[in-house]
Amino acid sequence: MPAVRPLRGKRAAPRRSPPAPRAYTLREITARLGGEVVAGAACRVHAVAPLERAGAGEIAVASQPRQLEQLGATRAAAVVVPPALRAGTAGPCIVTDNPYAYFARLLTLLHPEPAVRAGVHRGAVIEPGAKIARSASIGPRAVIGRGAVIGACARVAAGCVVGAGVNIGAHTRLYPNVTVYPGCTLGDRVIVHSGVVIGADGFGHAPADGVWIKIPQIGGVTIGDDVEIGANTAIDRGTLGDTLIEAGVKLDNLIQIGHNVRIGAHTAIAGCVAIAGSTQIGKHCRIGGASAISGHLVIADGVTISGGTTVVKSIDTAGVYTSLPPLLPHREWQRNTVRMRQLERLVERIAALEMRLAREGTER
Repeated sequence: MPAVRPLRGKRAAPRRSPPAPRAYTLREITARLGGEVVAGAACRVHAVAPLERAGAGEIAVASQPRQLEQLGATRAAAVVVPPALRAGTAGPCIVTDNPYAYFARLLTLLHPEPAVRAGVHRGAVIEPGAKIARSASIGPRAVIGRGAVIGACARVAAGCVVGAGVNIGAHTRLYPNVTVYPGCTLGDRVIVHSGVVIGADGFGHAPADGVWIKIPQIGGVTIGDDVEIGANTAIDRGTLGDTLIEAGVKLDNLIQIGHNVRIGAHTAIAGCVAIAGSTQIGKHCRIGGASAISGHLVIADGVTISGGTTVVKSIDTAGVYTSLPPLLPHREWQRNTVRMRQLERLVERIAALEMRLAREGTER
């Protein structure tokens, strides 16, 4: 392992006041992020704040016509608006076609992540053969397994366990208590939130003579660049090959991804979704919270699945798919449920009636 300086010396360093936030003019912001300055190019802002609470030195974002009244009353130093709301403000203003995306970029610019403090904490455990970039940060009680590779400016926070042979890319962040099982690979700029488990065994068991025989899971997990994984999500390792999460995928909290699953680039999946093993999900899909997807299915690129939907067959055409019935008052739901139970009998009665009418018409 290359020599790295410790995160903490024998004596604690004196406390320093946090640096003052950097202010940008609207001209500087648009030079970096695009958009058109309508007024106040020299106006300086240092923070993003809600439209109704923003004040001096703060910039706010308005994206909906219903915010027009708030826009007229805001005390923000500057605002970001779409062309349709351009006339709603007389103060310093940036106009952009996509205010919500601009909001995300503004937050990144004005509220950057703290810089990585390079080094290995003296309370970390580094096993032989691990390779840690000098610019990486390893927190207290973290364990880095034999032969693991930690890339430049990566951050492995307190209590993380990085297994043997794991490869973690540059600028990737593991928040506290993440577990990455041996043989997994994480790309560059991956964000993994607390409690995530990557590479646990897939749920593979073969029935034999009334008992279950465990199927060893000898694959791994490969995660592409710029993926974000929410807290307490679990991604199982493959049985033979790797479970694959492609570049730019965004996963919410509490998602279960089974073994051998493949998720295409830039797909977004909301919380509490369960994806059974060997399913392939296309690129640029959107999957709503609490959906359940059966195993061995193929879902095409560009599919949107509404929240709470149960998917039991493959989807080969882009579009929006929903299986959850709409919310109803309970008594109405009970009546509809009773009618659904009677549906097969009603179909049989209608078929019999049609046949009788057809016979009567023939006899005439």
